[in-house]
Amino acid sequence: MIPNFKAHPWHGISAGEDSPNVVNVFVEIVPSDTIKYEIDKTTGYLKIDRPQKFSNIIPALYGFVPKTYCDTEVMKLAVESGATDVTTGDHDPLDICVLSSHNITGGVLLEAVPIGGFKMIDGGEADDKIVAVLVNDHVFGQFRDISEIPKAEVNRLMHYFLTYKNLPDEPAKCRIQEIYGADHAKKVIEASKKDYSDKFGG
Repeated sequence: MIPNFKAHPWHGISAGEDSPNVVNVFVEIVPSDTIKYEIDKTTGYLKIDRPQKFSNIIPALYGFVPKTYCDTEVMKLAVESGATDVTTGDHDPLDICVLSSHNITGGVLLEAVPIGGFKMIDGGEADDKIVAVLVNDHVFGQFRDISEIPKAEVNRLMHYFLTYKNLPDEPAKCRIQEIYGADHAKKVIEASKKDYSDKFGG
């Protein structure tokens, strides 16, 4: 009898058969969470990273694309975009936000269509945030580029990432170099897949 093992969400699941056009996403945090959960890289289980200190609540599903890693190739794209203060990727899987009109729990796998993202620089590290829509979502599913999303929705996401690490009287710890569309988002995904292959093989 063959034992039934659970695949590691980061290393045991592909980025998606049709990536970068449609990607698999492992959801770590949902908009109702007041705790920041993060995948434990060793075990693959969700663990508590920290309670959210302030009223900053993630306005979309948030997680990562499996078998991605942000290092040299992702950093090069940030440099090409004009970032002069970046020296590396953040050495984590590629972050992704998924817009959906449905209530979804954390710790699940879903398919999403990348429509753009934010070139975020955090302490000299390229920390891209891909923005995507849930496949077949009745409200967001038809969008194919971040330019089609209401500006208020984009601003909400930007505000979260620019403020969620800061005390009210602290200077900003990170900045957004640029907002990019679907074409560049796919380049970032491919770069992070290359970084994963270079780091972990396969």
